[in-house]
Amino acid sequence: MKAFAMILFNQVAVAVLLLSLTLCLQCVGLITLIEWLKCVLITDIHKHGPGYSATLVVKSMVAIVILHGLVILLWASFYRMCCFPSWELAFYFSASSYSTVGYGDLILPSKWRLLGPLEAITGVLMCGISISVVFALVTRLLDRDTQSSLKESTGQSHA
Repeated sequence: MKAFAMILFNQVAVAVLLLSLTLCLQCVGLITLIEWLKCVLITDIHKHGPGYSATLVVKSMVAIVILHGLVILLWASFYRMCCFPSWELAFYFSASSYSTVGYGDLILPSKWRLLGPLEAITGVLMCGISISVVFALVTRLLDRDTQSSLKESTGQSHA
């Protein structure tokens, strides 16, 4: 019974650490992205057209993919230290868990097995948060373009 309690305590401690680091990394990354977008959108007082908007969305998506890659690397680092003999296996397992693909061809040692589903839940939540940022950006760009088009059709100049 003591062995089970110690294993459970270790799992909870590692889970709390990984979740805390994931949240910190995600928050810092998204705050940085949002602040950059605010600067770009505030200083962008002239309509640059759909090409500019598309480029802004693509740049944001690249930043988000890199951010998620860093989170996957964080979890993979733990898996490499405690579960798998190579970085390739650790990163592969982490990426398939985080993305909820979960092929099942690799499994964690029994004492760490609960981390896989936890990483999957975390991945779903973090992807949802990222999608909300992209949605807000696209909404803002559409609003800006719509307002600009309305001003042009009514003969008003840009402010």
